[in-house]
Amino acid sequence: MTDVLRRGRLSLAFGFLVQGVAFALLVTRIPAVQDRYGVSDALLPVFLAAVPVLAGIGSVTTERLVRRVPPSRVLRWSQPVVLLALLGVGAGEHLAGLGVALAAFGLAVGALDASMNMLGVSLQQAYGRSIMLGFHAAYSLGGIVGASLAWVGAHEELALWVSYLPVVLVLLPAALVGSRWYVDRGGRPVAGDEPPAKGAAPGSAAGEGRAAGLGWLVPLCLVMTVAYIGDSTVSNWSAKYLQDVLGGSEQLATVPYNVYMVTTLLGRAIGDAGVRRFGAVAVVRAGAVVAAAGFAVVAGAPGAWAGMLGFTLLGLGLCVLVPQTFAAAGRRALELHGPGTSDAAVARLNVFNYVGFLIGSPLVGALGDAWSHRGAMLVPMVLVLVTLVCARSFAAQPDRYGGGHERPRTADVGRGSDEL
Repeated sequence: MTDVLRRGRLSLAFGFLVQGVAFALLVTRIPAVQDRYGVSDALLPVFLAAVPVLAGIGSVTTERLVRRVPPSRVLRWSQPVVLLALLGVGAGEHLAGLGVALAAFGLAVGALDASMNMLGVSLQQAYGRSIMLGFHAAYSLGGIVGASLAWVGAHEELALWVSYLPVVLVLLPAALVGSRWYVDRGGRPVAGDEPPAKGAAPGSAAGEGRAAGLGWLVPLCLVMTVAYIGDSTVSNWSAKYLQDVLGGSEQLATVPYNVYMVTTLLGRAIGDAGVRRFGAVAVVRAGAVVAAAGFAVVAGAPGAWAGMLGFTLLGLGLCVLVPQTFAAAGRRALELHGPGTSDAAVARLNVFNYVGFLIGSPLVGALGDAWSHRGAMLVPMVLVLVTLVCARSFAAQPDRYGGGHERPRTADVGRGSDEL
């Protein structure tokens, strides 16, 4: 069991890394995509908004799909589609082709994000300690690699498909091989491992009934939304903001997202230790305050390098919010409803990932056109402070978790847990 969990943890971390590479290669080359297809500034938000809408559909579909097939299978086949869709974005020549490629990317990303976080939450429950931030740290590392490759492509003035093709050729087979070791529900059987009185497997009438009563998710959904409003502001607008507002070059415009991902990686690399030491509530509150400070610096930056400082703070602040929100949803589902509802909670919460993207990108763009791009940065600054009001939702139930924020290991993995 111990070896199964370790292999599952490593393979899932690699899956997160691959997704970070793919997403970064797309968002950091938005100006190049815009130029290649002749997308106007007015039409660009429409294309950017279509991706999260379709991703939300993909996430909702995944909630239903995992009642019949394990999340690992959904993840195994959605990741190649994401990579091939990325290549399609780079290889197309007409707006219709761009639309098809982005539609495939969006649907597959929704399934991938939902299933990936389902597996992460179940592994954290099996380990009995905070490891979710580590998975998202791997995503950040992938983002750094992707943004660096994007910088090389911009510096060498490579065609998009030339930049994307080698990445897809390397990562696609590697992801398929790594998917052999994915673990569903912490290495335990997907169904039949819990008495009916305590829980029900996904797909059963009891499990679906419990999944329907997830009103307690509302504060976490709000946090997820504002976190992704902040994240989408950085991923979709940092390049254009640095180039158009702060006077940076096209090459330099690829750097803010890289800086953001580096600080996100650092924050997530130490975040699990912070959660174990101080608890999720304190870590989430601190992250919200630092993120708000980052937006304030970006809005007032006199030049490109001062803007970099703001994106540094944003990475350190926003990095803890999303993984802790997924972890809290899985933990609360298990506490309140028992086994069989964690996947549904994660899938529904994941939809608000895309709600945040859907709101954040067009909102910042519209405010930038109607008011000013600097002023637009103040809106996500205010919204991210909403997290302070919802922070208590990240606290664990004291009758099920020890130390104020962690479940005792034996409650999740039983014998042998101390060896993990």
